[in-house]
Amino acid sequence: MAKKEKGKTSIIVFQDWCKGCGICVEFCPGKVLELDRTSGKALVVHPEECINCGFCELHCPDFAIMLAPKERENPMAAELNCNGGDQ
Repeated sequence: MAKKEKGKTSIIVFQDWCKGCGICVEFCPGKVLELDRTSGKALVVHPEECINCGFCELHCPDFAIMLAPKERENPMAAELNCNGGDQ
């Protein structure tokens, strides 16, 4: 199995869409996400540990998570009310 490189992905959590189910938090191999103690919604806490496996994005029932390569500028992150690892 090829080794995945860490820290090359921007993780964006759309807070308005997240219902706090915790699927992304429980199954993330890098422990990149945590549920916020106040809102109960997913937050990006360790973006440097993301290996871009895509599990969070594919399994989020609310489509509240988006992954994008860091090399590419993501205009949506700046315009939307979201929580990203680089912000």
